[in-house]
Amino acid sequence: MTIQRYQHYTVYNELKRDADLVSVGDFGDAISAAHWRRNVHVHSRYENPDHHTLSLYLAGGTGISRQQGRVPLSGGGPGRVCIMPAHISSDWMVRGQVELFHLYIPVAAWNRAVIETLDVDPAGIELAEKIFCLDPAVEQMVRDVILPLDWNAPADRLVMSSAGHWLLGHLLAQYTVQRPNVTGVRGGLSGVVRRRVVDYIAANLEQAITLDELASIAGLSVFHFSRMFRATLGEAPHQFVLRQRILQARAMLGDGGRALADIAHACGFSSQAHLTTRFGNIVGVSPARYRQIITDDTFCGPDAIESRMRHFAKTGT
Repeated sequence: MTIQRYQHYTVYNELKRDADLVSVGDFGDAISAAHWRRNVHVHSRYENPDHHTLSLYLAGGTGISRQQGRVPLSGGGPGRVCIMPAHISSDWMVRGQVELFHLYIPVAAWNRAVIETLDVDPAGIELAEKIFCLDPAVEQMVRDVILPLDWNAPADRLVMSSAGHWLLGHLLAQYTVQRPNVTGVRGGLSGVVRRRVVDYIAANLEQAITLDELASIAGLSVFHFSRMFRATLGEAPHQFVLRQRILQARAMLGDGGRALADIAHACGFSSQAHLTTRFGNIVGVSPARYRQIITDDTFCGPDAIESRMRHFAKTGT
């Protein structure tokens, strides 16, 4: 696992002194995330970090307090969110077990988001500090979308970058001092841009595809691209890319001599198990069973195949 790129993050460096790193990933636009476990009795100080940090307590944390004035601020625990803006030093007393999700946002990435989304001077937009608050939307995004992903799999990279940008947009909409309204974008992608993006996706399914790359190809900001893509194709970029990977896998499964692990790699999945999970969620049957169905002489034609798959998904036979 490559961790060198995170060594510039103040909060990351402080935690790695005594915490166990479960996973770490790049969520696009220099935004990074880390999953930590910690079981210590220690004082931690985040000294003038040059990045914003979004922290979600996944488990434990009831023994943690923020040292602020004479009376420590307590209230940590599962589901609690802390927002720690850049250049604000903070002291923490850590007592006992805690499991954390951290999102690290460089100031440059934050400023770009402010300009692209709000069209205002970033100097006039301040991220508010929040300690031990509840935010069900953040918790759901992290627990249900981000944590189940394979952070090192090319097939999940686009979902990761989409989730990272969603969290960034959520902070912009809900946790700035001015509380700006993030409005949608009217219209969709032009025909030329749509074809350029779709062709790029088709040619790179084996590789990791990020939201930043697709937005750059379209000549748009990430925020504008995501909204315009959905308006044009009716689904989010990561949903579209996953569907294309599954369609390619279905086509390749017709070659009975090709190993499932090779098909998984060619379609951007980290392993055969990863392909099986995503394929089953969308198609309704495993890749192996799908191959059996399409090579069975008893069933022929796309309608018969789809009918057979629906039957199998429902009955298991």
